[in-house]
Amino acid sequence: MIETVNQENIQEEISPEKEQQEIRPLKLSGLEPLIITPDSNFVNVGERTNVAGSKKFLRLIKEENFEEALEVARDQVDGGAQIIDINMDDGLIEGKEAMVKFLNLIVAEPDIARVPIMIDSSKWEIIEAGLQVVQGKCVVNSISLKEGEEEFIEHAKKIKRYGAAVIVMAFDEVGQADNYERRIEIAKRSYDILVDKVKFPPEDIIFDLNIFPVGTGMDEHKRNAIDFIEGTRWVKENLPHCSISGGVSNVSFSFRGNNPVREAMHSVFLYYAIKAGMNIGIVNPALLEVYDNIPKDLLEHVEDVILDKREDATERLLEFAETVVGSKKASKVDLSWRENPLQDRITHALVKGIDAYILEDIEQARQEASKPIEVIEGHLMIGMNVVGDLFGSGKMFLPQVVKSARVMKKAVAYLLPYIEEAKEAPQPPKGERYWQTAEPALYGLMKEFAKKHRYNQPTEAETVLWESLKNKQLEGFKFRRQHIIGSYIADFVCLKKKLVIEVDGLIHQLPENKKSDKERTAWLKEHEFRVIRFTNEEVLGNLDQVLDKILRTLKKAPPSGAGGAGKVLMATVKGDVHDIGKNIVSVVLGCNNYEIIDLGVMVPPEKIIETAKAEGVDAIGLSGLITPSLDEMVFLAKEMERQNFDVPLLIGGATTSKAHTAVKIDPQYKNAVAHVNDASRAVTVIGDLLKEETRTKYMSDLKAEYDKFRLNFKKRSKVKSFLSIEEARKNKYSIDWKSTQITEPNKIGIQQIDNFDLKELEAFIDWSPFFRSWDLHGRYPDILTDKVVGEQATSLFKDAKVLLKRILDEKLLKAKAVYGLFPANTVNDDDIEVEYEENSEEKKMLFRTLRQQLKKHGGKPNFALSDFIAPKESGIQDYIGCFCVTTGFGTAELAKKFEEDFDDYNSIMIKALADRLAEAFAEYLHKKIRREDWGYAPEENLSNQELIKETYKGIRPAPGYPACPDHLEKISIWEILKVKERIGVELTESLAMWPAASVSGYYFANPEARYFGLGKIKDDQVKDFAERKGIPLKKAEKWLNPNIAD
Repeated sequence: MIETVNQENIQEEISPEKEQQEIRPLKLSGLEPLIITPDSNFVNVGERTNVAGSKKFLRLIKEENFEEALEVARDQVDGGAQIIDINMDDGLIEGKEAMVKFLNLIVAEPDIARVPIMIDSSKWEIIEAGLQVVQGKCVVNSISLKEGEEEFIEHAKKIKRYGAAVIVMAFDEVGQADNYERRIEIAKRSYDILVDKVKFPPEDIIFDLNIFPVGTGMDEHKRNAIDFIEGTRWVKENLPHCSISGGVSNVSFSFRGNNPVREAMHSVFLYYAIKAGMNIGIVNPALLEVYDNIPKDLLEHVEDVILDKREDATERLLEFAETVVGSKKASKVDLSWRENPLQDRITHALVKGIDAYILEDIEQARQEASKPIEVIEGHLMIGMNVVGDLFGSGKMFLPQVVKSARVMKKAVAYLLPYIEEAKEAPQPPKGERYWQTAEPALYGLMKEFAKKHRYNQPTEAETVLWESLKNKQLEGFKFRRQHIIGSYIADFVCLKKKLVIEVDGLIHQLPENKKSDKERTAWLKEHEFRVIRFTNEEVLGNLDQVLDKILRTLKKAPPSGAGGAGKVLMATVKGDVHDIGKNIVSVVLGCNNYEIIDLGVMVPPEKIIETAKAEGVDAIGLSGLITPSLDEMVFLAKEMERQNFDVPLLIGGATTSKAHTAVKIDPQYKNAVAHVNDASRAVTVIGDLLKEETRTKYMSDLKAEYDKFRLNFKKRSKVKSFLSIEEARKNKYSIDWKSTQITEPNKIGIQQIDNFDLKELEAFIDWSPFFRSWDLHGRYPDILTDKVVGEQATSLFKDAKVLLKRILDEKLLKAKAVYGLFPANTVNDDDIEVEYEENSEEKKMLFRTLRQQLKKHGGKPNFALSDFIAPKESGIQDYIGCFCVTTGFGTAELAKKFEEDFDDYNSIMIKALADRLAEAFAEYLHKKIRREDWGYAPEENLSNQELIKETYKGIRPAPGYPACPDHLEKISIWEILKVKERIGVELTESLAMWPAASVSGYYFANPEARYFGLGKIKDDQVKDFAERKGIPLKKAEKWLNPNIAD
């Protein structure tokens, strides 16, 4: 079956004005989408898989050592590369053959194939060969006008038909662009040809405007950097929707051998180029210094060269460079900050996450303040605003922010008893409290004016609203009508909550003192009053919504106080137990003055709805890790729409995506729905959705972006060919069962491990995912010396080791496992029949597997896990294993205790460590199976790094993961092993494991068994699966939904 939509001639007519206003992001994909919008962080391209840029990679390709070459690609992705550039241009290599082979090998490596590919070659035949086999939407690097318009257009049309994006070099028939004028001339000409003649999507155009060295001593090179930066700014302002890329290391080429200077040059160049609009580039993180950490004297010299500020800039930098070669930073404990003023000390403690002196400083602040609440609203919020600004600008990392939150919570906890005591203190006389809001000199005159309007001249809208507010009718909140505040008269005010309500249409002050609404509102806000304005029509036509908005605002903290930015409800949806990411986002938002209501995990939709109403929240954030959580999010969006909610809905978690949010969730809810893929974006997104001045436009832009995404999703022009399930089975992976190795297990049946010694697992921990959970990207141990995140990674690792030692020494967590090895054979192509005993009774169970249906090229098979077990008709007895391990018992209790001590940092840390120990336990047990219980690899002696790279024989795929995305098969594992009865690990209604730090899966021993991704499947297999499993088709569609082709 072939699905195709012909989009060759479909091109929206868009006016230049609309072209400039709308956002058309660059959308790329491997197995996962990469969507680059104006709000996206800089996208780094890894180029160590380029034979021209890596001697190691060139050697491996020459030796045809593709297995190790794949590790180079894997290292790039693990190191944070969001795109990998692949180049095979070398005279001693068959470039076309090498490109095709390497791309085909990548397809079978999901952890590499998840990122988009950049096919890099100066030879068109290599580019086209790559386009024919690459997975997802890639980038072609590159085309140019060097050989004239005819060839340029021909290549562009082919790239468009292949559905790829393209890098366009600033190069024409005359030569490379080497100044500002030539850069914009070639870019404009190329853009016009591509957009007007080829009808190439402008968002798929990436310009490389040529980054050339500076500081060479030649006058013609002085403006190389600034011309690129200014050219970038011109392109972004005049050529809508395109991106800008380049190889950053070129700029410092003349300072080879002096890494401190090169690092500073790269950082300075990127600082200004990114501001101008550069959004993609090839950057080696090892040669990059944090901009704010560059010594001021070096920064001055480097900026003089990069920005061509002075005639003698190069000479001065060359001379200065000799003083910084090999310089090292001294390491010592610096307590000089303790001599600073009080506010500076509190801010320093919050930014650095130091809690050793915070109570001492907070007590001093309390003694100096007139009220204890002022310490929170003043000293602490000033410090936390600095934290928020640093994190938002990329100058702080997640672990630091979580530590800041720990200091903040300890300080607030210290102040709370004093705040409660102040509330219970005797209040001033009634009249005195009211008088304080008015301006004494005008009070008498204004009081008479207010009385006149209060009783004689109210508008119909004011009368209607007062009937709902008077006598504490609105949930006990007391309002006053026509009340004097300063030199103004407010229509309605709740003094306790400092909330003013204005109904437009009434003159609010004496004629001789009349000021504009804007000035009045500004004055009130300056004096810490909140102001809501309604029109007469809103009050008379939709009173319920008006009252709902007033109530929600009343329940918000005042803007100057802790939580004053807004109230956000966070929850992991029903059936899902994973919350590390949600907790980190909650902490980050808390550090940015949002009040967080965290409902925890496995939260049913009715509780989310009920709490959101009761608390008057400003936004709702949903999190989920497993695929069934996606349906829960869709349901909640529908329910929010049905109940007329008007607050933003934020979607996050490992299983979520912008595509699913746009296509499935957004259409269900008329208000804002936003996919937030990392904690650093959460603050910006919620801020834009809640601020009065930005929310309307941001929501409109978001809706328009998702509308367009859905339209393009439905109009996809790329041809996808699928086989029927019968045809796919005929193209199954074939093993020669007469010659393949089948080992009978040494221990057949079920084994159980209780109270396993966790110290045995420390050597098996894979630390790289631990750092990723804290938004620090890189492979362990290299990440500890990374120039960008190394210092923070080292600090985090040190803290993790301290807590891990406690876990191991004090036996804070319990490790349990149950596993079994059983006779098995494949039946009916895709089912695995398993024989086991229960209470001395022989039983059989069928594991249902799913088969790839995407049509393969070059004779490649359509895999199913059943292909790795001998078919019953062969007469050969084969075997399979399954398991469940956990290190989660005790985690929730420890996390709760840390939270009670206001220590979010260690609360998150304990969960992250428990997850790592569970994965380590799975790795340990698999090794034990291979060497002892099954014994098919008794001599195996692999290092932990080799285990992480999965260089062993056999595989252990897990239900819910790429090769077997069907979570329903967990039920079969639980039935055979009696997991709940033996070790206490349960399945939620969405089939997540509880405790969360648990791992389950299968064991396959055949030497030819391999990991693969199922990909999309068709309706015929879904129907076949439902029939084989004996479940309703609707249930099968629900559980397999993410994998069903549209």
